[in-house]
Amino acid sequence: MSVENSDAVEVIGADRKGRWVITCDHASNRVPGDVADGDLGLPPADMARHIAYDVGAAGVARALADALDAPVALSRFSRLVIDPNRGEDDPTLLMQIYDGSIIPANRGASAAEIERRLNRFHRPYHAALRGLIEGRDDPILVAIHSFTRQFRGRAPRPWDVAVLYAGDTRLAYPLLARLNAEPDLCVGDNEPYSGHLPGDAMDRHGVQPGRLHVLIEVRNDLIETAEAQEAWGKRLATLLDAARVHADL
Repeated sequence: MSVENSDAVEVIGADRKGRWVITCDHASNRVPGDVADGDLGLPPADMARHIAYDVGAAGVARALADALDAPVALSRFSRLVIDPNRGEDDPTLLMQIYDGSIIPANRGASAAEIERRLNRFHRPYHAALRGLIEGRDDPILVAIHSFTRQFRGRAPRPWDVAVLYAGDTRLAYPLLARLNAEPDLCVGDNEPYSGHLPGDAMDRHGVQPGRLHVLIEVRNDLIETAEAQEAWGKRLATLLDAARVHADL
């Protein structure tokens, strides 16, 4: 198994030769030292919340990759440093306020600073992911995210897990069918977010090139522990492979 590390991305299992490629765009809440001296000005409690990263998603992505014998690419910087799941011209690329919390170090960030962060983190992450994808025949891309049960001042969300997709439903629909057949799950269909955000990671690496892809969101209170992350990774691997076989993909 190969492991590659940089300030932008951790790649595990690049030498695995199967079709599956797993991504975790919001794997880390790390703020590198050359970004606001490693401190965005938020209290530790905020940096431990969903606003800084997708809680539990990295563990699920690793377990899923192991179960499918697939490579996985994980970001090594907080989404508040710069969001790799946004297009470079997206207004939420560098968040200044998120779920009621102001991000002091991002207030008034210059165009030059945004470009520097793109070059240091965002672009290298996507270059590594592109290398994993293009290095195998007929790849299938699976993005793992997590979502919070409740935003401040809003109603609780009912879903346990969700499947997000744009126009390509080849894998999404058979996966939804299998998740909906699980008696213990409340399943979101393009919830709690739309599956089509122009310029995001799935649009860039899946939609635009016409590759098989799907994005899976797991509610983060269900994957707080290493044991839960391992269990969800294995569960999703079984469901994904069954969906692929049934759809003859």
